[in-house]
Amino acid sequence: METVNGSHEFKIGDYSLCKGMGVGKYIASDTFYIGGYAWAIHFYPDGKSPENNSTYVSLFIALAGEGTDVRALFELSLMDQSGKERHKVHSHFGRALERGTLYA
Repeated sequence: METVNGSHEFKIGDYSLCKGMGVGKYIASDTFYIGGYAWAIHFYPDGKSPENNSTYVSLFIALAGEGTDVRALFELSLMDQSGKERHKVHSHFGRALERGTLYA
């Protein structure tokens, strides 16, 4: 397997206006390409599922294009508006990612 490195920055302006848009509703990044595959980041300001009670945000990476046996090791970080605090989410997958499937 070939290993490819890349990065993408997704800035969300006016975060306080996004909060309250509803559980399960997300803001998507532009599609970006790493390793020949199309990806997107989905940010759920009120969480992805009702169990979160809008207490937590959810952040996912999505394989946006066609792919077979794609595996990803990635790091997602949330940074507050001051740029001083960074909250990291690390994920690693031992299984193949499928088109349109979201992972965090």
